Amino acid sequence: MTGTMWVGCKQAGRDQSEQGNPGLDTPRRDEDGATKPPPIPVDPGPGNGGNPAGTPVPDAGKPVPDAGTQPPDAGTQSPDAGTQPPDAGPPPEAAINFPSPAGWKFFGTQHGGPRRVYGVSSDKSGNVWVAGGEDGLFLLEPGATQFRRFTMADGLRPYGYMPDGSAPPGDKYLKVISVAGGPANTVFVGYEGMPGKGADHCENNWDGIRRNPARYKSGDADRVTLGADGKLSVVHYDIFSGPNVVRDEPEGREKLCNVLRLAYDESTNSIWFGANHGFARADADFPGNPTCNGQLRCSGIEEHTHPALNAHGESGGDVLLTDAYYGVAVHSSGDVIFGGANRSTRFRYGTTGNNFWAAQTATEARANASNRIDIWKDAVQEPTMPHPNERVDDHVSGMAVLGDTVWVSSFTRGLAKMDIDGNDVQYVNTPEKQLGTVAADPTDGSIWTGARWLGIVYRLNGGVRTYGCPEFGTRLCASRVSDIQVDTHNGRHRVLVAFMGNDETRVPGAIGIYEE
Repeated sequence: MTGTMWVGCKQAGRDQSEQGNPGLDTPRRDEDGATKPPPIPVDPGPGNGGNPAGTPVPDAGKPVPDAGTQPPDAGTQSPDAGTQPPDAGPPPEAAINFPSPAGWKFFGTQHGGPRRVYGVSSDKSGNVWVAGGEDGLFLLEPGATQFRRFTMADGLRPYGYMPDGSAPPGDKYLKVISVAGGPANTVFVGYEGMPGKGADHCENNWDGIRRNPARYKSGDADRVTLGADGKLSVVHYDIFSGPNVVRDEPEGREKLCNVLRLAYDESTNSIWFGANHGFARADADFPGNPTCNGQLRCSGIEEHTHPALNAHGESGGDVLLTDAYYGVAVHSSGDVIFGGANRSTRFRYGTTGNNFWAAQTATEARANASNRIDIWKDAVQEPTMPHPNERVDDHVSGMAVLGDTVWVSSFTRGLAKMDIDGNDVQYVNTPEKQLGTVAADPTDGSIWTGARWLGIVYRLNGGVRTYGCPEFGTRLCASRVSDIQVDTHNGRHRVLVAFMGNDETRVPGAIGIYEE
């Protein structure tokens, strides 16, 4: 069967233990027991083509006739998801005895850091912020040698609001999985929603039969500002659409909950969220409005869109594939390059006059297949729908823009570069093919990437410089690289590396700061 069709978005979710994102999770096994890279979620997502007039179109559409039973919508479990509270689990891991390679400084648990490091970034004041998973948000101030730790007790809010502005009933779950530095003393913080399987997963719970606000309102993001008194001021971004905002979902829509990556763009006053299922935008200076209830005029949010792909499902039905948008990179035009598990896109926000819905059309409309970029090519291309054995899922783990060149890392396929429109794709040879992130240094044109399973960092600048076990030592080398960001604020020039840590090797997380 060929041609293009759009499958409804409101299906129940697949068990997360069976169909998580590729992320940094341990590889899973498929149904016949053969080891393979973690599978990509099969998501019967939307067919919306955007709306230049400024009103979201439905993220649904009619089911495909005679399509059979639709595979459930999977969603995204961010790396190392779990339900253990911070003080549970095995005995503490021994702190790493850090070496002193030229140009590098390291900070770990002996400096008050978290046990797991999911991301690292810096704001304009030079503060280094760390996503510490269930341990919370961490701050290393300029000149400091010890981290400060922040949790829900300090105002972090990894959950949204009920219609009356109150907190959702039930348990609360804190897991900080992404950070992006913003204006002075300000950081944007991404959360993972409450873990769960099937209809209990935060992406699926709103549409399920066991609707629970503690689950469907969990996750999302905050803007966190450090005051002169050392206390936090927090504004929550509740990433959902309220009643009568989406035409075919009049009750509202709750899909994005795990914010995997963020990118701040001062020029358009935007904070961009790469998430499970799709991506979204918000006003970076949103003042907050707990009783807005997801209405466009007061939420500060524009959600959501994705370069989704029609495909034949493993169980015989036809589905739409979209998930795991770890790639988020802002171009000088104000457009944003997003990369997901299956496809990537140039989201033309700046070139459409900062019109989210017009940019959505440029990504999602059926006639715009060229803007659903397939970096590692499937055996067939739109409008032909691939069967499972014809797919080569991209598993994008990160994106970085340098001029008009986009660098793309993959959890399973290595490193590539392309032009800003997704043309002239070139595959770049690196010692490791399983990469966790990528960053670009505009000061010297170098590209930094890190191994998904090992604490090894590569710097590309005419050749490949490897920082591995000889430089980092065997214990840090047994960690994993989860994030790299380059800080050039106010004349600084430093590369920030997040070493996640490793459950299997019992190595705690750390951050590395490289300065020449």
